[in-house]
Amino acid sequence: MYQKILCPVDGSEGGRRALSESVKLAGLTQARLLILTVFRHHSLLDASLSMVDVDDPDTVEDVLRAHAVGICEEAKSAALQMGASHIRAVVKRGPPARTILGFAEQNRADLIVLGGRGSGDAENYLLGSVSHKVTSLAKCSVLVTHP
Repeated sequence: MYQKILCPVDGSEGGRRALSESVKLAGLTQARLLILTVFRHHSLLDASLSMVDVDDPDTVEDVLRAHAVGICEEAKSAALQMGASHIRAVVKRGPPARTILGFAEQNRADLIVLGGRGSGDAENYLLGSVSHKVTSLAKCSVLVTHP
């Protein structure tokens, strides 16, 4: 049925629920589980300020990437504890919905499983959530978990 299941995670409760469902489905179908964490700069000011002190390795980019890596590693560890065996965990930078969709296409995911509400900001509530954008534009099946 499914060969590759993509589960984007952001450290939220919705992401944890999606991960749990992904692991169950991967176990039932013997699918490979792809875990993706996406990060991005929210402000050009943050990005420009991160370049001011060249001796400081902790730029905004580094901090965001490190946080995303931590979330991704935690999700992979949790998936292993839940019984998943074929897992690939990846961190990408970019706009969340577009990055998820691109990653799904590049990796030929059969299914995307994601939380209905993540840890996004107010912009997501005004312009449409990541899950809404992904379900509207995905070229594969999408499962949205809810509380």
